[in-house]
Amino acid sequence: MLNAILILLSYLLGSISFSFIIGKTVKGIDIREYGSGNAGATNTLRVLGKGPAVLVLALDIVKGIAAVWAARALAPDLIWVHVLCGIAVIIGHNWPVFFGFRGGKGIATTIGVMATLSLLPALCAGIIALVLVALTRFVSLGSLVFTALLPVFLVLWGKPEEIIYTSLLVCAFAFYRHRTNIVKLLQGKENKLGASRK
Repeated sequence: MLNAILILLSYLLGSISFSFIIGKTVKGIDIREYGSGNAGATNTLRVLGKGPAVLVLALDIVKGIAAVWAARALAPDLIWVHVLCGIAVIIGHNWPVFFGFRGGKGIATTIGVMATLSLLPALCAGIIALVLVALTRFVSLGSLVFTALLPVFLVLWGKPEEIIYTSLLVCAFAFYRHRTNIVKLLQGKENKLGASRK
């Protein structure tokens, strides 16, 4: 019962949309009605600016960290509970019950979850993704590469299969949530970081 409650609470934690809350607080707007329509840090940057975007990014990462930490504290020997709480918090971010199931794309929360489950593989994937974003200015491309590389590095590090399977699932989430971005990337129409939206 405790484990089920932990997983449910992780989903509810993920369902707290900081992008929506900060959009309402700063400008009195629903961030999902502006820019890309996504309730995440990148759209917050485009619509509200750097300060709110950094805050959203940090809080969304913390959601992922907190869910896994709580699971580790209360079920220290049950890795399956750790990974299910991580998956639940990402699902909550992507499909939040408090906001009509219209959330973000889950990358910041995925960073928090995967870095807490396995820091070094996540760090290696993250560095490559950041370099790619710096070179191309395509945040979506960096996000996709980050999630795609996670399973590779986890296998190379010999991490538990529960974490590897989790990385495959969150990669599938990321590609699904970025499906329109993938089409735009292939068409050469994706918006670059710092560029005005077309």
